[in-house]
Amino acid sequence: MKPTKRTSRVIAWLTCLSLGISLSMGILVGDRAVAAPKRDGKKASKVSSDLASKSHGPQREAPVKVILQLDGPMSGPLNALLSRNQVHVKATFNRLSSSVIEMPASMIDEVAAFDEVFYISLDRETSSLGHVSLTTGADAVRKQIVTSPLGVPTTMTLDGEGVGIAVLDSGIDTSHTAFLSKGNTSRIVVSRDFTGENRIDDPFGHGTHVASIAAGNGRIANAAYIGIAPEASIINLRVLNSTGVGTVSGTLAALDWVLSNRATYKIRVVNMSLGTMAVDSYKDDPICRAVRRLVDVGIVVAAAAGNNGKNSTGQKVYGQIHCPGNEPSAITVGASNTFGTAPRNDDGIATYSSRGPTRSGWTDSAGVRHYDNLIKPDLVAPGNKIVNAEADSNLLVSQNPQLDAGVSPGENRREMYLNGSSMATPIVAGTAALLFQANPTLTPNMVKAILMYSAQPLAGFNMFEQGAGEVNIEGAVRLARAVRTNLGTSKPIGAPLLNSLVPPTPQTTIAGYTFGWSKGIILGRKYARGIGLITKYQPVYALGVIVSDGVVVSDGVIVSDGVVVSDGVVVSDGVVVSDGVVVSDGVVVSDGVVVSDGLMLGTGSLFLSMVVIVGDSDGVVVSDGFALGDGVLLSDGVVVSDGVVISDTVVVAQAAQLDGDLTPTAEIVVDTGVDCLDLLGDGVVVSD
Repeated sequence: MKPTKRTSRVIAWLTCLSLGISLSMGILVGDRAVAAPKRDGKKASKVSSDLASKSHGPQREAPVKVILQLDGPMSGPLNALLSRNQVHVKATFNRLSSSVIEMPASMIDEVAAFDEVFYISLDRETSSLGHVSLTTGADAVRKQIVTSPLGVPTTMTLDGEGVGIAVLDSGIDTSHTAFLSKGNTSRIVVSRDFTGENRIDDPFGHGTHVASIAAGNGRIANAAYIGIAPEASIINLRVLNSTGVGTVSGTLAALDWVLSNRATYKIRVVNMSLGTMAVDSYKDDPICRAVRRLVDVGIVVAAAAGNNGKNSTGQKVYGQIHCPGNEPSAITVGASNTFGTAPRNDDGIATYSSRGPTRSGWTDSAGVRHYDNLIKPDLVAPGNKIVNAEADSNLLVSQNPQLDAGVSPGENRREMYLNGSSMATPIVAGTAALLFQANPTLTPNMVKAILMYSAQPLAGFNMFEQGAGEVNIEGAVRLARAVRTNLGTSKPIGAPLLNSLVPPTPQTTIAGYTFGWSKGIILGRKYARGIGLITKYQPVYALGVIVSDGVVVSDGVIVSDGVVVSDGVVVSDGVVVSDGVVVSDGVVVSDGVVVSDGLMLGTGSLFLSMVVIVGDSDGVVVSDGFALGDGVLLSDGVVVSDGVVISDTVVVAQAAQLDGDLTPTAEIVVDTGVDCLDLLGDGVVVSD
């Protein structure tokens, strides 16, 4: 496409600004640490940058709690070192080859020197990041016509039945009506606590809301707030405590549990509407590596992008994708804003939704930082002013009564508002459950590719903001059902992927508005387009590889190096907006560069934006441009420790992270107190 004068001026301006900022900022240099295997010809540090600063700082004799990852059996000398009086092994996750250890910071380099040590990082804090069924396309796929082995057509209800969704969050109010099955039994099949509080309910209020978006049954308020997969089984894994805060170690314990129990509870999907600051490269970060293990065994992991998309002046901020949203194998979800309407012609990206690229990275032996710089999120889903289940007596509503949506005064039937990528993520998790029900032979990579290929690109937003586009459940289910179920174990590149020679029509109509699909998928730093992505089997759809990070697949071909994947598929450079224009073609995204219309922040820089919103205001920033160090106390009493920005765990932030005020954008449906059992609106009840 021939560039316009405006495009040329923008590219020239960005290039000049890039040079200016690069010269003014210089290279971000961290502490030297023990070397790990080479990456890109350079040795990598085995110690995370924030931990290295502690081990070499004035408090180096103070104890720190770390995640130790091994790359092989533990040697006798390392075992002896970890048996010293000052060292305490808190937990071991055998399936993840990692342990939680408390030791003096001064010992870190000594431990890292052992060959079997892969990486050491701080046990950081994790936190919650926080008309749907109609606007997403879920209502359009409830009834499916399937053909029996005898050739008899029958009607199937697509509702997630038989699929387990593990929700890692602040617990679930197990008595809430939203989680009953068609037979009036609880669909929460198991609950576990990993916080140490020894409770499985939801005193914070985040997890119940998240779980009901993914799998609420719609009995309340005439199914106005039905979840995406209303008959899916729910696995309640509590990793955030009573104030919405958790730890890396608690999250790892839950993921390790999933690996052990996935078959027992038919877990095919994990929802992670939580995160921590993405410091370490996804290749080193323990949560990212654990997520990869789950994906490799066939589990889809949906992860929130984060809620740090703007600064104090309302300017867009790039490069604030949270962990594990920076993990390539996860489906990273940003938040869109439907403005309360079912048609999708007015949808946009919520201003607070975190934008890419990923700015996690690794430090080489010379102290130079190397950023991952992957395109994220992968797609977006509605996340603004979402109404769904409210846990009884939860902290969020207790401190912010306006969050109660006024749907019902009854116990176990209340509904509440919440906003954020936390609310968008379970929409994708529930969609994945529908896809597995529609076609159980899909791999996580197929699910991810199908969701991106069928997504709706939103006009005026680039891929760092929306990924491939807004989730389109109608198109995704139609495409998933078209994928062959008899591919078997041998899947050569280019083999027919669909059960028909005619691919699905790449457009969808929702609430009278027709839109085209993206017809492409994100490949790490690049983008692939072409009908071959759905008509021919691609090696990156297999288990054990990922779609997004340039992993070597078959015959030494690297998918994301610009090589044609197969006939009809072309991989290109650049970040694309919805009309196909490449906005960053020829512009190098380097440290500190302003990307088009916003500021890019590097993990290693001294400038972080912390959004803490009070009451019904929007965009109030407590800290913007401060050098955040250990134990810094900000003006609102929020403590930032260990270099972790605890933005989304603050009650007022999670409660009122809104685009605008708390005024509803759609009419609230009031509950009559009588369960709605005709969920499809066809006179057929789901229970008697």
